Amino acid sequence: MTNGDRSPSPEFDPLAFGDDLAPLPEYKAAGTTEVDFSGLLGEPLKLHEDLRSGCGGQLWPAGLVLAKHMLRYHRDELQHARILELGAGGGVVGLTVARGCASLEHPLYITDMVEMESLMQHNIALNGLDDRVRARVLNWGEPLSEEVLGFKPDIILAADCVYFEPAFPLLLQTLQDLLTLVPDAVVFFCFKKRRRADMQFLKAARKAFTVTEIEDEDRPVFSREGLFLYTFTRKQ
Repeated sequence: MTNGDRSPSPEFDPLAFGDDLAPLPEYKAAGTTEVDFSGLLGEPLKLHEDLRSGCGGQLWPAGLVLAKHMLRYHRDELQHARILELGAGGGVVGLTVARGCASLEHPLYITDMVEMESLMQHNIALNGLDDRVRARVLNWGEPLSEEVLGFKPDIILAADCVYFEPAFPLLLQTLQDLLTLVPDAVVFFCFKKRRRADMQFLKAARKAFTVTEIEDEDRPVFSREGLFLYTFTRKQ
């Protein structure tokens, strides 16, 4: 995996962004969107969006950035990985990886709260990925299920999971549990800074993990939109 050093320039520093730089986007009406990530997917992915189950039912920008990054830079190595997505919402990141990697050796898990389970299942079926993707309930902060413990994921995907401050310690606990389960696992983490409180999560993550900003050819574009892409690994 190719990780770049974190840029010292304020242009790419999330702490340099003001509270109102990245306001919440307008909510969409329910519908189905197709994405192909500038041709990186030969067949577009279909995502049904429906906010009736919660804000995770909408397609958010960090999910698109992370999904495109995984296709562009990690497609080959993902073939052999045990992949689990946290806070999947409709499942854009995990489903993109499943669609873009022709021969995954292991099932890919997309997880979220029970309210999102039916939408995850719907999008799996919508893309004909029932044979390679499994939707499961995973509540942050709770003990990992026997299924996850047995699966031992070594690639963790998490996009737009930083939006509700009371959930920050719960998310950190789950990330710590996963990296304790598989000490050499890598978390690919993308978030959009919307408010100053979001940076408290990143500060806490840097205390718990080795946090590295990732190089990406689109970084000059998405960083100016308040989007940041990192890996988290276990501290030695």
